[in-house]
Amino acid sequence: MKVPQIIADAAAAGRTRFAFEILPPLKGEGIGPVFSSIDELLEFDPAYINITCHRETLRQSVHSDGSAEYHMERRRPGTVGIAAAIEYKYGIPAVPHLICAGESKYSIEDQLIDMDFLGLENLLVLRGDKLPGEVAFRPSRDGYSHAVDLVRQVMAMNRGLLTGRDADNPAARKTGFAVGVAGYPETHTDAVSPEDDIIRLKEKTEAGAEYIITQLFYDNRRFFDFTQKCRAAGITVPVIPGIKPLTTVRQLTLLPQTFGCRIPDELEQGIRACAGDPGAVRKTGLEWCTAQCRELIEAGVPVLHFFPNGRPADILPVLKSIF
Repeated sequence: MKVPQIIADAAAAGRTRFAFEILPPLKGEGIGPVFSSIDELLEFDPAYINITCHRETLRQSVHSDGSAEYHMERRRPGTVGIAAAIEYKYGIPAVPHLICAGESKYSIEDQLIDMDFLGLENLLVLRGDKLPGEVAFRPSRDGYSHAVDLVRQVMAMNRGLLTGRDADNPAARKTGFAVGVAGYPETHTDAVSPEDDIIRLKEKTEAGAEYIITQLFYDNRRFFDFTQKCRAAGITVPVIPGIKPLTTVRQLTLLPQTFGCRIPDELEQGIRACAGDPGAVRKTGLEWCTAQCRELIEAGVPVLHFFPNGRPADILPVLKSIF
């Protein structure tokens, strides 16, 4: 089933569903831990499962003679294969992430063809991260600078339009991908302004995106304000909140640096007050997250989308409290 239909069905039933995101394993590791993480969460009837995609990074290999060799390598390959394995094993809709970063329109097209062959019909389309040390995002040759262009390519394939010399192939298969995109309640770190960020988000929905998953946040007012701004701008697609419990003192600094989110004073003070007790820190963060989720459920959100980052134990207490 396609995610927009899952969201619509949940909204019609007045029922909030649960979804989550997983990381592909590091290169050389097996898929077993991925399945184990999913197994721990099956009792909560996940609506769909997202699989992240990670761009290549520069890696140094030092030889026995002391010389160094540099090459580009993905530390976490396997997004498409894992998505197909999840659908085959569990029958749960899998949503592979598709990114601009490190890709050309031709390599993206090949990925889309593979996904279509494998029966995958859901995508989350993202720009992707800058390389370490980059001041500004740089697209690959024949690649894209913005996620909206990637949405447009997916929609073109849905109409049977390919790139390059195959663009005029009248026999090209029309794919049927449903596309979600990311939204930023506290504004994307590269956005010119909050207003411009909403304009760019609207462009993605006008290009064909059918729902929005937000970046994580810890103040529900920011989510509600963001949703109102979307509606005021004419964005009508569902907005799904992204949720991640804060469970360590280090995350007070790490999460804002990485994701551009702000930690409410009350939450930060509560975490710091028990900084010497990891168990108490975790309990405080989980209680905050549980309260967040309950308020969002009361507000009628159709899906809560969690970011456990390979640690289902971080969200299990929350799920047991609210579902």
